[in-house]
Order: sequence, then C-alpha cells, then structure tokens
Amino acid sequence: MWLRKFPKPQKLFFQQIMKMETDQSSTTNKTISEGQANISLTSEKVFYNPVQEFNRDLSIAVLTVFTFDYIKEKQAKREQKLKNKKEQGVENIEDNHEQDEVTILEALSATGLRSIRYAKEVPNVTKILANDLSKKAVETIQANVVHNKVQHLIETSHDDACMVMYKHKHPALRFSAIDLDPYGCPSIFLDSAVQSVQEGGLLLVTATDMAVLAGNSPETCYCKYGAVSLKTKSCHEMALRILLQCIEQHANRYSRYIVPLLSISADFYIRVFVKVYSGAAHCKKTTSKLSMVYQCVGCDNITLQPLGAFKPNPSEKNPLQTKAYLPPAPTVTEHCIHCYQRHHMGGPIWSAPIHDENFVTRVLTHVHDHPDLFGTSKRIHGMLSVIREELADAPLYYTLDKLFGRVHLETMPMMIMRSAILNAGFKVSYSHASKLSIKTKAPAQLMWDIIRTWEKTHPVKPAKLEADPVAKYLLSQPIKSTVDLTERPDANPSSRREGCLRFQFNPAPYWGPGSRAAVNVGEEKMSKAIRNQNKHSNKSKSKRQRSPQSDSEARKKLDIDES
Repeated sequence: MWLRKFPKPQKLFFQQIMKMETDQSSTTNKTISEGQANISLTSEKVFYNPVQEFNRDLSIAVLTVFTFDYIKEKQAKREQKLKNKKEQGVENIEDNHEQDEVTILEALSATGLRSIRYAKEVPNVTKILANDLSKKAVETIQANVVHNKVQHLIETSHDDACMVMYKHKHPALRFSAIDLDPYGCPSIFLDSAVQSVQEGGLLLVTATDMAVLAGNSPETCYCKYGAVSLKTKSCHEMALRILLQCIEQHANRYSRYIVPLLSISADFYIRVFVKVYSGAAHCKKTTSKLSMVYQCVGCDNITLQPLGAFKPNPSEKNPLQTKAYLPPAPTVTEHCIHCYQRHHMGGPIWSAPIHDENFVTRVLTHVHDHPDLFGTSKRIHGMLSVIREELADAPLYYTLDKLFGRVHLETMPMMIMRSAILNAGFKVSYSHASKLSIKTKAPAQLMWDIIRTWEKTHPVKPAKLEADPVAKYLLSQPIKSTVDLTERPDANPSSRREGCLRFQFNPAPYWGPGSRAAVNVGEEKMSKAIRNQNKHSNKSKSKRQRSPQSDSEARKKLDIDES
C-alpha cells in the first residue's frame, strides 16, 4: 500500500483523513437533524457540511429580523404612494398587497437543509425556490421537502444558478432575499444576484476561498474580486471589505448600491448580509466608500487612500447639499515615517462601516430571547456582542502579537494596551475577527510610543536588536506622545466581563470547509494534498541521508555526461 513509505505520524494522519472522507462518502440513508428540519442523504454526490450550522443559524436569525423590516418598508412605500395619488386626485385606487410577499432563493441548495429550515423557522416567508445544478441534489431536496411537509412553501429547480436569477430580473419576479453559499468564490454569481433581488432586498453571500482573500495570491484575488489582497494580520477583515466592494461594483453597473447590515469572519469563511437599493445619485457616493491600502513592509502599518470624498456645498434651496471632490494623493511618503521602509499597495477595499449597529442589536435581542431556536445560540450571542462593540469608523486593526513581535518585545497585556489608548483620548475596541485585535483611530505614532514606553521597563536583548535594523530603528525614535499605562476599568469591554463566547475554538481536528460533494478515496485517486504531503521535506531528507560516495559518483556521472 502507498502508505507504507511514510513515517508513522504521517501514516496515522493520512488514515484519519481517509476515514473522515470515507465516512462523508458513505451517506446512504443517513439522517440529519438540525433546528426544526430533518433530512435524509441517499447519495454521496450530495454535499452536506455540519461545520456550517453556525452559518445557517445566524442566517435564520438575520432573516427573521429582516422580514419584519422588509414588510414594514413595503407597507410604508405603498402608503406613501397611495397618499400621493390621493393628493393628485386619482380615483379608484386599489391597494395591492402582493408587494408584501417574502420570497427567498437558495441558489445552491445541495441537500435542501437550509431552505427547509428557512421554511420552518423564518416567519412571513411566502415562497422559497431551492435550486441546484445536480440532478441527484434536486431529487434529494424534493424527498426532504416532502418528508418535512413544506411542499406549500418550497419549490425546487434544476438549473444553473445564474440562469435562475437572470430569469427573475423583472421587478415583479425578483426575490426578497437571495442566499449564495458556494464552494469557493461567489463572484461569478454576483452580476445576476444584484439584478434579481427586490428593492430593499437582502443578499446573503459566503466566500470560502480565504487563501486568495487573505493575501496568499493577490493576482488571483484581483481576477476574482477586482481588488489586490495583502498579507497582513488584519487580513480577515480585509477579506470582508474586499467582498463588499466587489458586490458594490456589480451593483453599481445597474444603478444599484448596497447597505451592509452584518459582516462576519468565522471559521474558514466570510459571510456578508447586505441590502440592495436603486439610485444613480447614491451610486455616485461609492468612491467615498472605497479606499486603496498602503502597507509598510517593515512595521506593517496600514494607511488608507480614499478614492473620493464629499464636502459641504450649501445652496439656498438645499443647505445640506454636498459636492464630490478627489482627495490629494498619495497619503504616504516614499518611505514609512515610522521605520523608513517601503510600502505595498492593495485594494480597493470597502472602507465605510461593515455593520449596522441597530440591526445587529435587534438580531442579538432575538437570539437572546429565543436561545432554544438555535443550536449555536451561545456563539451567535458572543460574536454579535463583540460586533456591536466594534468601532464603525476604524477600518482594519492591529494585533498585539504582531506589534510587539516586530520589535522582539515581551507582549504587553491587552488591558494595559487598551487603557493606554483610552488614556490618550482615543476609542478602542476588539474586532470579532481576531482575539488579539486592537481596533482604533489612534495614530500609529501613538501606538509605537506606547511600545517604546513599555520597552523602557521590559528591554529587548541587545543581540536581537543588532540582528534586526528595522526593530532597532523603531525603538530608537523619540517618544512624542504622552503615554499613561495606568489600567482603567472601562478598558475591559462588557462582552469580556460577561464571559461571552467571543472567539470560537476549533471543536474538532481538521476543522475546515471539507471536500466537494463527490469524494473518491483510494490508492489510485488519493487527493492532491495527500500526494504532495511532505514532498519538499522528503526531498531534503533524502539529500541529507545520501552518502558522500553516492555524491562523488553523481559528480563523476555529471562530468561524463557533459563531456
């Protein structure tokens, strides 16, 4: 067997991987219960991911709050329209209640679990279209719909997801909400999605290609999302902002724009919930919501360059009128002012707020009042509590380990760092995307002055500074800010004081997105990851173990070949 050539630790690792994949592939007549849904899997070609229960629970909570808001908005618009007609003297006015319908499209349904849960757990829903390109998946969905007795709400579709949405471009056929949860990048679905969602409707979009979004392949990120990603400690929030700008760009092509309600980075994916509206005048404001990103290669400092901005331009008719202008560029010098290193440039990213605090609060209240409805209610409560505390006007964040590790210093306690920022007169918060995050609008000069003050009582070993000129330069600069390291009670946020489950630990080994629906495991069809496991280390090991005699023989052979 091909496993024999590997050492015992790697052999055990591969055996566990194959067992997990075999368990996933042997899903004949497997029954799954989640929320109020109960489904059966009769084919290994239908993909079910238990890791995404948190994703589905959160989506149900968001949709529950959204449906009430959506109906209220529709009713308010209809009442305003009727009022305008009455003022114009129009007779025989009919009140059309069809606009109050709430229709949902799950474009990539797989097992149909998500659609069934939406049908049974989200109020006010009148119709759900569960679509999948796989015929086996559609057959599974149909069987599960009948089994859960939701035939009156769910209609199945066997078609390409984009074609389904293009067929519903007409305003009378658009969906109130569209859920896109693909395997990998969602960008190929966005053009059709922004056209087929109702005015004020909701887009729920997931992306799992985090390596691309987090800076491992910036050229691929540009191809897929229209933005260059950067390798930075705040890469998870940058991934969210890259996805938001991508959706906005697609919407702008059709004189539409987005309003983010909630954006999360969790486990191995990101998920955004955005409302879509129409209005050419609002689309012109997009440049003020986007920024390029300058990242210092030495100290990792981030500087944003807005693509556009607005300034007051009052007139007699409209005292609140504004005027667009192009801000001066660039916002950085050739060399970083803190460490005298050069910059990389990425983006554009969404630099406007990525959450609606009022909406997040109402979702949090709903989950808190109905914990029995969600299997992951504690995690939802903890994450939304941190999100509600996030600073809306401070894009991206620092991380404590990166700041102090850059200059080889013992890491300062988080509460002291937060206290120092508050003592300097600036706000500070965590980011839900990182346990060691520091989100603040305080200037980078203050952050490094805090670190230099800490270094006076926790000095670095001279040998480390001599070996790292950048760290030596950073710590040698004069302290220009007044730094007070006195700890203060309000530095401890309420989510931490209450012991909320703020940052999820991996609950199982090999926690990740899993494989695609069709899984083939065997000696001949082993995965690429297993084939390439320790490929480079094995090569170097064989070189080290090669005898001097074999090396000399190889050199002799090389001489003969060359002659």
